[in-house]
Amino acid sequence: MKQFLLVFIGGGLGSGFRFMLSKIPFFSFIKFPIPTLLSNIIGCFILGLIFGYAIKNNHLNSPQTLLLASGFCGGLTTFSAFAYENISMIKSGEINQIFFYTFISLFLGFLSIYIGLHISK
Repeated sequence: MKQFLLVFIGGGLGSGFRFMLSKIPFFSFIKFPIPTLLSNIIGCFILGLIFGYAIKNNHLNSPQTLLLASGFCGGLTTFSAFAYENISMIKSGEINQIFFYTFISLFLGFLSIYIGLHISK
């Protein structure tokens, strides 16, 4: 039950942070889904830091790792919004933007995890 609560609390905090990112007024003037992109990149970077630290210190099953990795990063990142935004771009005929958004999301996500792992080791 303790593990569930840690993931639950972390997930709520991560989701709240993602919500706050989506409410930054500057992003409302831009048609591109920057809040989701930023949420996913920040989440990947933090996840890389957490796992790098956890692997280095043999803390993969620690309560902090559950709270931050599964909970916070799981709540912060969002595949469902990413998929929905791609479908919206398809419906509006923005095919070039779909490929750019998908490529940049995957590339920066992998890069962010790699940098996070590298920094924490």
